[in-house]
Amino acid sequence: MSDRMMISRRTFAGAALALGLSRGRALAQGFAGLDKSAEGFSTVVPGRVFSFPADLGPHPGYRIEWWYVTANLADSAGNAYGAQWTLFRQALKPGATQHGWANQQIWMGHAAVTRADLHRFSETFARGGVGQAGVEANPFRGWIDSWEMRGLDGMKAMTIAPLELSASGVDFSYALRLDADHALVLQGDAGYSRKSEREQASYYYSQPFFKAAGRLAIDDKPVEVTGLAWMDREWSSQPLAPDQSGWDWFALHLKTGEKLMLYRIRQTDGRDSGVGNWISPDGKPQQIPSSGIRMTPTAATEIGARKLPTAWRIEIPAHDMAIECTALNPKSWMGTSFPYWEGPINFTGSHAGVGYLEMTGY
Repeated sequence: MSDRMMISRRTFAGAALALGLSRGRALAQGFAGLDKSAEGFSTVVPGRVFSFPADLGPHPGYRIEWWYVTANLADSAGNAYGAQWTLFRQALKPGATQHGWANQQIWMGHAAVTRADLHRFSETFARGGVGQAGVEANPFRGWIDSWEMRGLDGMKAMTIAPLELSASGVDFSYALRLDADHALVLQGDAGYSRKSEREQASYYYSQPFFKAAGRLAIDDKPVEVTGLAWMDREWSSQPLAPDQSGWDWFALHLKTGEKLMLYRIRQTDGRDSGVGNWISPDGKPQQIPSSGIRMTPTAATEIGARKLPTAWRIEIPAHDMAIECTALNPKSWMGTSFPYWEGPINFTGSHAGVGYLEMTGY
């Protein structure tokens, strides 16, 4: 995987730059080193028994992990918005956790709001070991500077709800309450998410059943919003292979109550592979193999020198699904240290609803 790859939920190299390390060192790691040997770090293997609330918290023996929330929101007039809150952790080297400024963990936060006519984002970095950023499992709290995700009174570990989520940038802010009445969903094979046939993998679970309510402000103009939100938790030490050039990830809320997670990992030889998880309204997952998914770009948007597929046709014959997905704002570009595309989408066809799309490597 090239050193020019973008940073997102599955990529985290830019923090080294922000913390004063040389550009040469950061780029030498190549995509946060996630396609390199994981020697010295903990490995991802099938059969893990997840434990909550412990697995809500950090796993410092693994190289990379994130707490990732996306929300599809609307105001009382029906105007659509999107909100993103992400906290990344990366270990610069393996080994026992060091204290204070010697701590080898670095943290990065991304926050964004999107409307049909604008996309605003902010980025912040922190060193571990000095209290500026971190995650605590019980009581649950994740933070970086003033951005925070924390469990409210009565939070249940198996639903990770209720939560309060807040972040702000120069020209936007939001504060949301997230509630859920369904348990967390393990992705892949009971939480073991294979990313290649060469044993690259991650541990991965989601809370796709959040209901969101709160306030969002753009240019100091607040608006009350409600909607649906999705949280992903993932950690690994080597989740990608050198010949994987990027991915396209969808999290979909169907109006009929089902949830659908899909992603396609693109190979440099053109042999792309995908995976899906069809989640019933009562929270039961059903894995969808790559052979049962067709993901076809139907329109592209130029952003600078890049051309990105911002409209898609998705077909899943086993579920009689054939939908057309379009971006709320095709210019939802996260111009962060290592940029990527992330924004809310709508879909119609055999099924209808809203969701989020993330694209890296373009």
